[in-house]
Amino acid sequence: MIHRLRSPIVLLSWLASIAAAVPSAAQSPGMRALEVVGTEIRVVLGDGSVLQRERLIGATLAFTDAQGESVRVRIEDIEADRKDPDGDVLLYRLLTPDAAAGTWRPLCDPGPDGRTFGFPLAGAWDEAGNPIAGRPGAFTIACTSGAIGKCVRFGYKPWKTVGGVRLDRHHAACMRMVRADYGGDGTAFTRDGHRIDVFDEDGVQQPDNDPADAFEAGWAPEGAVCIHHPRVRANVSLAELEARFPRLKGRTGDACTEEFAKANGAIVFNRSAP
Repeated sequence: MIHRLRSPIVLLSWLASIAAAVPSAAQSPGMRALEVVGTEIRVVLGDGSVLQRERLIGATLAFTDAQGESVRVRIEDIEADRKDPDGDVLLYRLLTPDAAAGTWRPLCDPGPDGRTFGFPLAGAWDEAGNPIAGRPGAFTIACTSGAIGKCVRFGYKPWKTVGGVRLDRHHAACMRMVRADYGGDGTAFTRDGHRIDVFDEDGVQQPDNDPADAFEAGWAPEGAVCIHHPRVRANVSLAELEARFPRLKGRTGDACTEEFAKANGAIVFNRSAP
């Protein structure tokens, strides 16, 4: 089944002009700002002191979302991502009020490991997965169950540079890949839980080269550069993809090799069961 992505698939985009109630700062000066650095929330108080990490556990933050609605989020726990060798990624267990039940519920759906974690990421994305410009201070809560969060955990951290190469474009290409958003218009042709083998030429991810897999596609921020085979054949055929996305005409099937994809601008690649 194909489906349109939500805005974004990982949840909501929020603006950083917020109020915060932080238990550990009850006697401290008022809040001056909230910053998102990498995957870390930092609350700057009026005297210049900063609350972060364990000092924010138990805090309830009140946000204004992109639609102007008030949203409350409680930070239940924070831990370092054990899958991140660089120690850059923090995982937040976030709760939001459940008005019907009169209690709090996880903000995020369970990720591949069954845990309901997310983390903040500077910037915002629209329904098609494109970055939204012109919103200074905007940030997104990326759940580990969604493409934005998964790609950060793959190592495509948009705030970082590896070997002189900024990874923001790799992150954007990865989001298209995770969703099998071949045309780059926000339509996902994948299926939850479908296994893929991710790699690139910049040393972030190496291929597993499982013999059960074959080269699927090369990816750029705009979508697939070429497609050897659709990830889920029940969802779409190569002929349907060429008809729907004219730029892919002649770039499917045997014409799509890893070498062809590289020569035509792909920066992230994947293998999957043919």
